[in-house]
Amino acid sequence: MVEDFFRSFNIFSEVEIKEFLQLFETRKVHKNDFFVQEGEKCKEIAFIVSGIFRSYYISDEGKDMTYCFRFPNQLMAGYSSFISDCPSRENMQAITDADLMVLKKDAVDDLVQDDLNWTKFLKIIAEQEYLELEKRFFQLQRDTAAQRYKALLGNQPDYVQKIPLQYLASYLGITQRHLSRIRKEVTI
Repeated sequence: MVEDFFRSFNIFSEVEIKEFLQLFETRKVHKNDFFVQEGEKCKEIAFIVSGIFRSYYISDEGKDMTYCFRFPNQLMAGYSSFISDCPSRENMQAITDADLMVLKKDAVDDLVQDDLNWTKFLKIIAEQEYLELEKRFFQLQRDTAAQRYKALLGNQPDYVQKIPLQYLASYLGITQRHLSRIRKEVTI
């Protein structure tokens, strides 16, 4: 699974993939455990083998605000903290039990120094993060909650049902009652 992810970029040779995958460590994360917490520095990235994570922050009013979900076959990091070496402003929490392949920031830095392909790879990842952020911004500005729900359901139909309603409602910017009405109306 992780090999296919890296192959999909058409950057790395099979030998390179086998070599740098040896630098990853496997980690089990239990439901409700954190990958990154606000105030900590993010010192690693993870490939999600199984499980679902949510990214959230606590508003000035003390409200839990979910703004992103991460699913299997995706990379995950407190990205701004990872690249700036500053404390994270977000929390990344497991919604389900999860299995990760984790790579330390020091190893990433060494790979970038030794292999131009890693620089290309990280550039692509940065571009993808930007596009995802822009897409989310436009969704919040232009789309209705029902349209945002349909988009999430269309992209991750197998996993959306495993996300607790309060997190989905927060992500969509609506109440749980409104989400229940939308779920009754929406079919994919």
